[in-house]
Amino acid sequence: MGLFGKLFGAMKKTKEGLGTKLRQLFARDKIGEDFYDDLLDVLISSDVSVSTADEIVENIHERMIKEKETDKDKVVECLKEEIENCLSQADDFEIEYPAVIMVIGVNGVGKTTSIGKLAHLFTENKKTVTIAAADTFRAAAADQLEIWAERAKVRIVKSVEGSDPSAVVFDALSSVKAKKTDVLIIDTAGRLHTKSNLMEELKKMSRVVEREYPEANFYKLIALDATTGQNALSQVEVFNEAIGIDGIILTKLDGTAKGGFVVSLCNELCVPVAYVGTGEKIEDVDVFDKEAFVDAIFD
Repeated sequence: MGLFGKLFGAMKKTKEGLGTKLRQLFARDKIGEDFYDDLLDVLISSDVSVSTADEIVENIHERMIKEKETDKDKVVECLKEEIENCLSQADDFEIEYPAVIMVIGVNGVGKTTSIGKLAHLFTENKKTVTIAAADTFRAAAADQLEIWAERAKVRIVKSVEGSDPSAVVFDALSSVKAKKTDVLIIDTAGRLHTKSNLMEELKKMSRVVEREYPEANFYKLIALDATTGQNALSQVEVFNEAIGIDGIILTKLDGTAKGGFVVSLCNELCVPVAYVGTGEKIEDVDVFDKEAFVDAIFD
């Protein structure tokens, strides 16, 4: 199944919510001034932020007035373009090798699962992968990650519970450099974005990567639970300010009707969605494609 097929399935709830509301809205006989007010309500109710929804509707309205256009198909086309423009405010995520990927985020967003899926994705693309179990805080975190490493058939570097996460990162870096591994994925402890000491720990791990493996391409990806909708924006803002975020791993998209928040995320924070989880199986992850995302809403 291609990405469109995966996204189409994962976005079933968003499609049933936002997509159905849009189809009902465009089923009207004509497009008048009240149409744009209702379009704004539809977007906001689907977890597009007020500011981004305002921007989209205003741009469409101005364009339709300028072109003296009331044709519904033209408005649909314009809406698609505006949503794609919002998604395009963030540059497309591209990865180069050798790569070090540090996965961060709050508790319960699906970091461990995402790391296992990404490891599988890279191996399917003929890349060698090592996982670093640098979440030494949560009980049995390394054991759970080891299960995913076995499923993905990749190496794992781990230490005892309670050890220094930066020491685990150091050992993993030494290993991947010696073996010329293509990708190192670093798991980190789930942390509240309000905990300054845990943010300092992330900064320390980042410094270790930059010092010990300067020739690697270093990416810091935040895992976000799509079911939290707009609440995820504040997480990205705080982590981005603290250590800089290169991209987003969007998890649990198949479990929410709040997919509209992705539009606000890219438009307002200019951080790209790098990967999207599309289900529970190890192969249910792929590179995010904004055109496929928009098509999944409307088709």
